[in-house]
Order: sequence, then C-alpha cells, then structure tokens
Amino acid sequence: MTGFVEYHIGEVREAAGRIQPYIRRTPTLATDLDPNLRLKAECFQVTGSFKPRGAFNAVLLQMARDPRPAGLIAVSSGNHAQAVALAARTVGIPALIIIPQDANPAKVAATRALGAEVIQEGITFANREQRLRELQAERGFSLVHPFDDWDVIHGQGTAAMEMLEDQPDLISLAAPVGGGGLLSGSAITAKSHNPAIKVIGVEPAQADDAYHSWKAGRIQTLAASPATIADGVRTTAIGERNFEVMFANGLVDEIVTVTEDEIAAGVRVAWTRLRIALEPTGALPLAAYLAGKLPKGNTGLILSGGNANLETVAKLLGTP
Repeated sequence: MTGFVEYHIGEVREAAGRIQPYIRRTPTLATDLDPNLRLKAECFQVTGSFKPRGAFNAVLLQMARDPRPAGLIAVSSGNHAQAVALAARTVGIPALIIIPQDANPAKVAATRALGAEVIQEGITFANREQRLRELQAERGFSLVHPFDDWDVIHGQGTAAMEMLEDQPDLISLAAPVGGGGLLSGSAITAKSHNPAIKVIGVEPAQADDAYHSWKAGRIQTLAASPATIADGVRTTAIGERNFEVMFANGLVDEIVTVTEDEIAAGVRVAWTRLRIALEPTGALPLAAYLAGKLPKGNTGLILSGGNANLETVAKLLGTP
C-alpha cells in the first residue's frame, strides 16, 4: 500500500464511524443476471443516493472546525442538493442550494422539502459556478463542494468499504463518474483492500471528459454541459483532487463509456427484471455490464442512486 492510499484510507475509516448514525448501510445484492455479480444499491440510501455519505462527513467536520457557521451553500443538479439539505437540517443550520433551472423537478422538490432555500431562476450549468461565488460572498456561507473536496471524497469511499466487507473477493469494482467523488473514494477503498482489484469508472459517451482526462493525463473540460439522460453526471470536468486520486496516483484502471441507448437498457433491466428503481446515472455501471464492457468474474457495481424523473423512466420503459 502506498503512503497516499494509506493516509486516505485512514480518513475513509474515520468517516465511516463519523457518519454511521446518519446514513444507512445499504445492501450488497446478488442477482440472477450472473452469480459472480454484486450490486451495491445506493438507491436505498437516505435521500435516495450515495451523496449523504460525503455531505455528512464534510458538514460534521466543518461543524467541528467552526461550531457556529452562518450556513451551508452548494451547487447541484439534485442529489448533492438533497444530501446537503438533510445534513444542514440535522445540525440545525441554514442551507442554500443553487440548482440549474432545467433540473429534475422531483429532486428540486425533495430539496425544498428538507428545508433548504433553493435558487433556480436564471441558473444554468454554464453560470452556476459564478452565481455560487457571488452568493457565497453575499451570505458568508460555507461551501460543501459536490466532489472536489477531501472530506466529501472520504465519505463517498464508505460505500465501497461496506461492499468489500460484504464481498471481499471482488476482482473488479465499477462506479459512475461525473465530478469524481464517488469513484475517487471507491478507488481509495478498493486499492487499500486489494491493490489488484480493477477499478473502473463509467460515464456517458456524450459526457466523456473523464475518459479523455484519463487518456490525456490531465484534466479535460467539455465545451458545454453534456446532453445526457444521466443528469447526475452532467459536469464538464472532474475535480483536481479527484484527478489526483484517479489518474495522478493511478488508482483508477479504466474509464469506459456507454451510449444513451445502453443507459436506457440498463434502466429497463433495473426496473423490470431486478426490480430496483434506478435513475439513469445510477444505472451507468449496469449499462456497462450489460454491454459487455466490464471484466468477467467477481464484479461489484455501485448503483449510485434512484431519484429518477418518473416521466423520463416511463419513456424509457415504453409506458404511456
């Protein structure tokens, strides 16, 4: 184990203990698709995605550093928004979430229901970072970044930690990649468990910045927010800390891409055969598996969330 991995796995282990009272230990499921396949169903996590793992770790550590923060601020397409809103409500401080105006309405409604103030008017993927900086300066709130934050990365690594405790003989582990928080944390955990585990990120072919960053050896940024049904990975670039974990330190072995049709097929199999209500982003590893893009043998898939837009899913399932 390298010194880099040794340090960060220690932080993941501490995060696991810190967040344990606030999250669920989600199941690692077997499936009749393949006796060697295991599914980590983060759709059963509180708020319906893996995001509270990182959000709670970051917020609890912020409260330890500054017990009287003015509030929390975040930018999100929806899942991180809900996680930060829940964490803020739990510790009793305000939360302001900036969400693009074309985001999944169900995710927006859930964020407001958790007590957060949501700003959407005029917010796009192109201008949301600028509005974040303006509002952070105006309100004096503390930022909870969705992925480029060590506390968030360490919290997200607890999902893979649970999975490897349940299924220690995995030879490969696949997770979605947008900004890279989940994949970075998963890679730290997997490589500390067994350096020979193959760690694979899955992203839409229409949102392939991580793939090009892996190939180029430096962060590559998309010209615009990608048009993909996997709305949770519509970032234009991975984070600097995420790049450091995944590629600078070589903890991610491969990035594979899946087409929109392959993502749709993954959603259909999840809903109709596995009876797991995944959103398209959560189905990315399953889509790669079904398309024959993942290794054979004992393989684990982290299915990141289930906060689907029901209209989108109905179209994918061919339901009127």
